[in-house]
Amino acid sequence: MSTLGDTVVAEARRWIGTPYVHQASALGAGADCLGLLRGVWRTVFGNEPEDIPPYTPDWSEPQGDEALWRAAERVLSPKPVFAAAPGDVVLFRMRIGAVAKHLGVQGRIGARASFIHAYSGRGVVESPLSDPWVRRIVARFEFPERT
Repeated sequence: MSTLGDTVVAEARRWIGTPYVHQASALGAGADCLGLLRGVWRTVFGNEPEDIPPYTPDWSEPQGDEALWRAAERVLSPKPVFAAAPGDVVLFRMRIGAVAKHLGVQGRIGARASFIHAYSGRGVVESPLSDPWVRRIVARFEFPERT
C-alpha cells in the first residue's frame, strides 16, 4: 500500500518536463514552484485550500514579508527541517536576508537525496538535494493526512 508521501512524490514526478511559467499551475503546459505544489494538491486532495492572489516575481521581497512561509503553515503540517521524508514540502531561502520563496517536494532521502521543483529557465525537474540546496532550507512541511 502506498503512503501519502509516495503518492505526493509520484504526482510531483508526473509534472517533470512541464515548462516554467510564472503563476501557472497546469500539468504539461506551465508551472512555477508554487504552481507545482498547487497541482499536486489538486490531484491528491481536490480543491485548493486557499485562493492564490496574483504575485510578481519579486513578491514580498520589498516588504520582507514571509508570505509563502505563513501560507505553508496554514495548510501544511510543519516538521523539523532535519526529519526528511519523501513527499515533504521543503521551503528555501535563496539568498541570505531574502524572504523564503522557493518550494519543492522531497523525492528521495539518504545519499541520493533529491527534490522536485519548478525552476526558472529549467521547468519542473528533479534535482539532487546537494549541500548548497540543503543550506537554503528554512522549513519543512508534510501534507495533511487525507480524510
